[in-house]
Amino acid sequence: MAKPRNYALEYKNYQGTPKQLKAQAERHKARREYEKAHGDLPSTVDVDHKKAMSKGGSSKLSNLRAAPQSENTSFSRTKTGAMKSQISKRERKK
Repeated sequence: MAKPRNYALEYKNYQGTPKQLKAQAERHKARREYEKAHGDLPSTVDVDHKKAMSKGGSSKLSNLRAAPQSENTSFSRTKTGAMKSQISKRERKK
């Protein structure tokens, strides 16, 4: 049987770090900016960065687009959570 996840430890070691809190604030800011320009989005839609922040992108309105959550979270990740590739599984199929 699998060991239950320790969410408090995960938060302390990763999600609660200053770097991750800053990244989360940037994501919230990008969504507010996009919604300000294009109207409210349903909760099932994410604001996606055309060029990922980790790859040198910005939170400027010209780098943002609305994308379904299933498409925005489809990038392959490493064990640490970093993107393996900026090309999503959906785009690779084309």
